[in-house]
Amino acid sequence: MPGIVREVEPSVVTIQTSGGIGSGVVYRSDGTIVTDAHVVEDQQKKPFKTVQIHFADGSQAVATVVGVDDPTDVAVVKADRNNLPAARFPTTLPIVGQLAVVIGSPLGLEETVTAGIISALHRNMPPSEGSPGLIDLIQTDAPISPGNSGGAVVNSKSEIIGLSEAYLPPSSGAVSIGFVTPAATVTDVADQILKSGVAAHAVLGIIPTDISPEVASRLSLPRTSGALVIEVAQGGPAAKAGLQPGDIIVQFDGQKIANVTDLLAAIRKKEPGQQSDVEFQRGQETKSVKVTLDNTAKR
Repeated sequence: MPGIVREVEPSVVTIQTSGGIGSGVVYRSDGTIVTDAHVVEDQQKKPFKTVQIHFADGSQAVATVVGVDDPTDVAVVKADRNNLPAARFPTTLPIVGQLAVVIGSPLGLEETVTAGIISALHRNMPPSEGSPGLIDLIQTDAPISPGNSGGAVVNSKSEIIGLSEAYLPPSSGAVSIGFVTPAATVTDVADQILKSGVAAHAVLGIIPTDISPEVASRLSLPRTSGALVIEVAQGGPAAKAGLQPGDIIVQFDGQKIANVTDLLAAIRKKEPGQQSDVEFQRGQETKSVKVTLDNTAKR
């Protein structure tokens, strides 16, 4: 393991903003760095214009925030530096049980290394206050702390298998449950941001919510599974297809939808412009419509 750390550590940076400290990984030798979007955003999810980068060799530089993508929580920043050691990002997923080494700056402690294994793949984090919900994450038991966010998670070949995303705090009853954005997601989104400033994702044009027993009882809903539509974007794909607030989406392209996370995951697998079958319940009736998904990048 010391060899892995020696090889990767020069590619891991600390990112300092007025909001706090996070980590990042050198993506290209020309000063391009990838990190988590929430590392370079304020509490209102507004990206900072510039951030301060602390490199492994002790030097510092100001970096411009090139772009952020909230649906995947990936961001790209660019420092005025050359000849940086770019990390390697494989596009294949790791295997459950294989080594995971986390390198970052937890709580501002620069170049901290922790280790564990890959615990699971294809994990979803449901939407919460200020977070749109994240899908298809890697789970690890390697300790991840605040400040690790955006830092490297590395395999035994010294490749970046993903960026540290989040952890479940011990107060939730969790023991060593951390989440990682896979390298394939990071590189796909980063390349799109570098090319056009934004990343494109398919969008349905609704605000959905999970149906708790309380909501079902208050609104006299016929079921507690599915994604309840609470708002429909004017002129958006769902509106054009005739979806209305109060409808409960129960299937998306033949896939059962038990909650909002299921719906987000199903939509994320689609490309903008693709047509999808949406089955929903309106009162006692079950209906089906075809929806042509739109593109987030147009906003």
